[in-house]
Amino acid sequence: MSDPDRTTSLEAFARDHLARLDETSLRRHLVPTTRGPQAAATRQGRSLVSFSCNDYLGLSQDPRVIAAAQAATALYGTGAGASRLVTGSHPPLAALEERLATHKGTEAALVFGSGYLANLGIVSGLAGPRDLILVDALGHSCLWAGARLSGAKVLRFAHNDLGDLEALLTKHRSRHQHALILTERVYSMDGDRGPIADILHLADSHDAWTLVDDAHGLGVIGKDARAPLEMGTLSKTLGSYGGYLCASRAVVDLMTSRARSFVYTTGLPPASAAAALAALDIVEAEPDFAARPLALARRFTTHLGLPEAQSPIVPILVGEADVALGLSAALEEQGYLVVAIRPPTVPAGTARLRVAFSAAHTEAQVEGLAEAVMGQWPRTLPPLRERVRETYAAAVDSPPARSCASLTTPT
Repeated sequence: MSDPDRTTSLEAFARDHLARLDETSLRRHLVPTTRGPQAAATRQGRSLVSFSCNDYLGLSQDPRVIAAAQAATALYGTGAGASRLVTGSHPPLAALEERLATHKGTEAALVFGSGYLANLGIVSGLAGPRDLILVDALGHSCLWAGARLSGAKVLRFAHNDLGDLEALLTKHRSRHQHALILTERVYSMDGDRGPIADILHLADSHDAWTLVDDAHGLGVIGKDARAPLEMGTLSKTLGSYGGYLCASRAVVDLMTSRARSFVYTTGLPPASAAAALAALDIVEAEPDFAARPLALARRFTTHLGLPEAQSPIVPILVGEADVALGLSAALEEQGYLVVAIRPPTVPAGTARLRVAFSAAHTEAQVEGLAEAVMGQWPRTLPPLRERVRETYAAAVDSPPARSCASLTTPT
């Protein structure tokens, strides 16, 4: 029988925190949504065009990808059965790892249960208490979680600031056995790109290892400098589910034994691996199709007079959470699903709409959304963006718990 006092205190704790979230417009709610082809989404009986999905090529709805998943399920079943070290690797997984390594130009690859699990395992498997980890201030929550799990000395450098990174390396590198730099090719909430080639140059000069999180860049961003540690997900451009590391054979073999989020997790289902493999075939065979999301994003930023998009992600910065929620609701009334992103996913004062473009969108849909946004703020959007940039810079200097570095950050 449960202890009544403990039950009461737990309920009080939950309700108190929910009330605080409500007061600041930061409470999250799950909304039943049915996704379909051509970026379609249905919520509460309303048909919408979704601009809030990371399915950048629409491949989760592609008949070729669906057929590959169905065939793998029929041949190998619905699940992997256990950890791969216990039950072995089913054929689609082995084939996928070989193809990922070839795509990234590395010796080997290792598939994890998700991108979050990959970063938890890679970072904590490579670094320990005698080591140094430098993380971009706007790095994803899983990079920070892996860094802190490692027990290493963890420092952040200002977002995409090579001078700050170099200063930290110069000051701290000699005190630690190994150093690891964590950055992203495309930042998921801002859509900007990390200066990978310059970071790799700095890393080499200070004997540091670089991990690039390519979750939002795989397949939709042109050729870029490659890091010794390239990780990403199968759940975005490839329209499936899972995460991966591409690296040297020795590093991958080491992670097979040391990455706890790999060793102690059930392997990826055959359907997910086969779907990702089929999607990768399409990405490589149809480069013009893969380039379409970025082209549509740039069409959108041109229409609104915003800085040219660097990726398929375009943030519309509005500042406060309640304003972002209001704008999102207004756009939904006009048939567009563009979800508001609020702290702690982004720093305080930088709530925004995050517009994600897909090859499944039409030019007419993109222009329709742009007109709808301008109808809400016809003349104030560009100045507002500049004002919030200043807020953003100040937020980056705040403690980690008030920025994207928070371990409690929802994604």
